[in-house]
Amino acid sequence: MTTERALLSPADARARFRDGLVTPTAGWSDGYAQANLIAVPRDYAYDFLLFAQRNPKSCPVLDVLDAGEFTGPLLGGTGDIRTDVPAYRVYVDGEQIAEVPDVREQWTDDLVAFLVGCSFSFEAALLEADVPVRHIEEGRNVPMYRTDRACRPAGRLHGPLVVSMRPIPAGQVADAVRVTSRYPSVHGAPVHIGDPAALGIADFDRPDFGDAVTVRPGEIPVFWACGVTPQAAVMESKPPLAIGHAPGHMLVTDLRNSTLVVP
Repeated sequence: MTTERALLSPADARARFRDGLVTPTAGWSDGYAQANLIAVPRDYAYDFLLFAQRNPKSCPVLDVLDAGEFTGPLLGGTGDIRTDVPAYRVYVDGEQIAEVPDVREQWTDDLVAFLVGCSFSFEAALLEADVPVRHIEEGRNVPMYRTDRACRPAGRLHGPLVVSMRPIPAGQVADAVRVTSRYPSVHGAPVHIGDPAALGIADFDRPDFGDAVTVRPGEIPVFWACGVTPQAAVMESKPPLAIGHAPGHMLVTDLRNSTLVVP
């Protein structure tokens, strides 16, 4: 059933977050792409751009703003990446020092913001194909896990692949792969299907980010590359400052999902 949050325009959704609403954004503003946010000092911007180019499944870049800029075409020119995400994480020397609903105080003119595609963008297509999306059903944040798969490093940036997980009925796994493979700009097809241990996930019931969800009999864990990967790289590589979204609390953009679909 369509909910009020799904019917909100991106601008209206961003206004609610700007006014202080803190909530995961899965299911918000149906038809519009959501984005991961990572902002790093100008001195690290080339390293991150190269990191994204070398790891396109986890870091599909939708836009890059100039140093110090906090709005852009994906926000209609009026949104503000410093206020319009429900919650942010602030890192100093790789350590998370704060989770806050507004980063205007932490923002500097030296920061370069990258907007990275998010798998929430293909969830409406999964639902239209009658493939369940459990975290939406249960009103939880999507479960996300660090893996033992190293991303290809770039300059000073290195770190592990992070994945999001959705339990899929065995008979619908092929449908999930087919649907999501048409959205390469928002992570595309899964990177792994089945045993979490094969990704080095030791405790499946305790995600590193987000919430655990119910896996029913006959369902298979399916894992997609996740845009929290850049924050895992920040934690390992320790730039002097970085700002990202709180996992699952995305930037709702004016970009239509329909423009991201490939044949």
